[in-house]
Amino acid sequence: MPPSLDSSESPAGRPSEREAWWLALRPKTLTVSLAPVLVGTVVAYAESGSILIWPALLALLAAMLIQIGTNLHNDVSDFERGADTPQRLGPPRATAMGWLSPGAVRRAAWLAFSMAFLLGIGLVARGGWPIVIIGLCSLLAGWAYTGGPRPIAYTPLGEISVIIFFGLAAVGGSYYLQTFSLSWAALAAALMLGVLGAAVISVNNTRDVETDARVGKRTLAVVLGRQRMSRLYACELLLPFLLLPMLAGMLGRGWWMMLPCLAAGSAFSLYRRFCAAADGPAFNLLLADTARLQVVFAALLVAALAV
Repeated sequence: MPPSLDSSESPAGRPSEREAWWLALRPKTLTVSLAPVLVGTVVAYAESGSILIWPALLALLAAMLIQIGTNLHNDVSDFERGADTPQRLGPPRATAMGWLSPGAVRRAAWLAFSMAFLLGIGLVARGGWPIVIIGLCSLLAGWAYTGGPRPIAYTPLGEISVIIFFGLAAVGGSYYLQTFSLSWAALAAALMLGVLGAAVISVNNTRDVETDARVGKRTLAVVLGRQRMSRLYACELLLPFLLLPMLAGMLGRGWWMMLPCLAAGSAFSLYRRFCAAADGPAFNLLLADTARLQVVFAALLVAALAV
């Protein structure tokens, strides 16, 4: 499932243990994992005229738990690899700051993954072997983002992994649970949500390009540099809007499908801010606002599909 998206903020000073756990979960990232599931379900409704609630709810919960597990595993793994320190440019991390022990955070991560696996059993009962493949690959990706001998987060593949798991797996899998099939419309919607999720990773990695390079992380931002990342970010923001007419044609919908264009002004503003932002901490607010754009776009798309 999707890799962790770094957009939480922490209060000044040392938090309580409960606050530390809340920050380690990175609650602001959870909507980014839930939005694709909701979109996939509603695309299925738009095509079939019916919806089955319980698979949608199980998929939402499983996606959230995999995201939580990924966030927690990222928190402890980056600390142990030396990528996260108290001097990091992004929001402070619970393990690196000494708020929570590495062992406790790792156990919590595996608990979240285990709960997602149990929920997946119910989804497999509904969707069969395709859901087995999607579920196991999603769990593996959640662990492999910062785990294993060559973590995804330490390579240029972070954005691609988001498109696959925030897009194709989450949207396509949710659609399949409703229809037992895939359609071009579902794949178009998956690409829309996936590239917006990738935009969040692009902001995150551009912010951290200098510190990542020092610890040996070869993210796409490290490989491409700031100027080419700005062009990539523009493409990630623009593509979902360009795909809207295609999706409208596939579904036989009219101008209502252009409803997500209400977010186009925000997307343009984000691009200008990306180009103008100073290195480092100036990207933190941009990161949260990019994640918010995906949620707003998804909400408007759902509204257009539900009409």
